[in-house]
Parts: sequence; C-alpha cells; structure tokens
Amino acid sequence: MSSDNHRQLWIPPGFAHGFLVLSESADFEYKVTAYYAPDAERSVRWDDPALGIRWPDSGVAVQLSRKDIAAPALADAQHLA
Repeated sequence: MSSDNHRQLWIPPGFAHGFLVLSESADFEYKVTAYYAPDAERSVRWDDPALGIRWPDSGVAVQLSRKDIAAPALADAQHLA
C-alpha cells in the first residue's frame, strides 16, 4: 500500500492486525462495520515470538502506543477473546 497505488487492505471483523510504517509519516484510516467499542478491543504484543512475525529492521527505534506497550503475549491474551 502506498500513496502511489492507493490500495486498500480488508481485515475481517475480529481479526488481529498490525502495521509498520517505513516512511517519515503515514495516514492510516479504518472503514469499520460497527461503532468503536473500546471495551471490546484486544491487543497482543507485537514482538511475541509465538506469532513468528519477522518485522524488518528499519534502522530506527520502534515507537509504540501506550496500549501496544502494555499488550500481553499471545499465551496470556487468549483468555480475553
């Protein structure tokens, strides 16, 4: 996805997702199927080895939101579903 190709990504409701911005800035917009419900929101630690995600090394320190910093490992989050 880029400003050149204007592509979109469909993420099914309830499906975990994350993204890495490799440019100086990014606009990320959600088109949703229901109103935002913070009590229904869940997080999983982005770098949990159990997920097996090979995030590329961008050469700069990772910046996370407070919510993402506090996210539990997958094994600890499964009871939240």
